[in-house]
Amino acid sequence: MRKSEVYRNTAETKIRLSLDLDGSGESDIDTGVGFLDHMLTLFSRHGRFDLAVNCEGDTFVDDHHSVEDIGICLGRAFGEALGEMKGINRYGSVILPMDETLILCAVDISGRAYLGFDAEFTSEKIGSFDTELVEEFFAAFVRTSNITLHIKKLDGKNSHHIAEGIFKAFARTMKTAVAVDEKFADEIPSTKGVL
Repeated sequence: MRKSEVYRNTAETKIRLSLDLDGSGESDIDTGVGFLDHMLTLFSRHGRFDLAVNCEGDTFVDDHHSVEDIGICLGRAFGEALGEMKGINRYGSVILPMDETLILCAVDISGRAYLGFDAEFTSEKIGSFDTELVEEFFAAFVRTSNITLHIKKLDGKNSHHIAEGIFKAFARTMKTAVAVDEKFADEIPSTKGVL
């Protein structure tokens, strides 16, 4: 059972998150940040991950703490749900179109935290959401999941489309990387014998 439950309680956020890597794309998302709710719902559906997130955060300050801490929790949940990582594909990549936007996303579930993020937004906000928080979310995810993740905008003008393309590409990439290859279900995909 590749599932995880993560709780995080700080002076800034109180988060409860559950993840099932082998789900059907069901989600129950209430982060207090409307745009992030939309992105995580897309992530769940396109990755076919069952995901529930509840966050009570200090959004009266701004959305930063909630977005970053949810990234931390989701990264931790992936790490826990993957366990020994036997049989996983390990790698995944996609070039995903979203209307005029084109996003490249590639991942290596490597045990080494690295984020390559090259996706400039054309506006500072999407509604009330600060576009700089997209990178903050992925930086937090990478730190706690210990994966190598590259996200690159190849084209795009509309900030909503850019963010949506990024989260959909991330979902599709992670779906491929965490999938188990039944031929090698008892093997760790590394010559080191550990990830």
